Amino acid sequence: MATLQISSSLLRSFLLMFCLFVIPSLSSDSDPLQDFCVGDLKASPSINGFPCKSAVSASDFFYSGLGGPLDTSNPNGVTVAPANVLTFPGLNTLGISMNNVELAPGGVNPPHLHPRATEVGTVIEGLVFVGFLSTNNTLFSKVLNAGEAFVIPRGLVHFQWNVGQVKARMITAFNSQLPGAVVLPSTLFGSKPEIPNAVLTRAFRTDDTTVQNLKSKFAV
Repeated sequence: MATLQISSSLLRSFLLMFCLFVIPSLSSDSDPLQDFCVGDLKASPSINGFPCKSAVSASDFFYSGLGGPLDTSNPNGVTVAPANVLTFPGLNTLGISMNNVELAPGGVNPPHLHPRATEVGTVIEGLVFVGFLSTNNTLFSKVLNAGEAFVIPRGLVHFQWNVGQVKARMITAFNSQLPGAVVLPSTLFGSKPEIPNAVLTRAFRTDDTTVQNLKSKFAV
């Protein structure tokens, strides 16, 4: 009986430790431990971001890189101007970042995901078809006008497509200072070293020639 009580006590202690240490790690960026910590981008990042730089000025807390217009003359017809810790070091340890996304008529922000953040955005100009896929392959989508907003849950594949006749613009925000982006086409067909053709032909149920042709389009 005493052994059973000890085992039960140990189990409760383990569950408590799990809740205290594991569950918080499933959230986004860690909470800051000071008012601010402007990142020293010359140093190597740690778990909570970059080390704080010693000399801080007012300019560290303001950023002008979200303006436009952006050049969208590329194969996808989309350009993203990020305001994350790598471009705006004042965001270091604060757990937030933003993007200015502009799409040419017919332009597509290709299927991608952000492994470290949920995304919320609003259409500033134009008409944008926004969609994301759940883990059971359900597509949730809607055509958004200027002033309408969307949310993409963390880690889910999503895309944006300009279905209007003029350039479209969105402002997106993330609950991470560096949300990351895994862009599926370039990740699968432009990786270094390459994913073996045999894997891709089997996965996409196609032939070696098709896979090699796709790889040629994403080769860096």
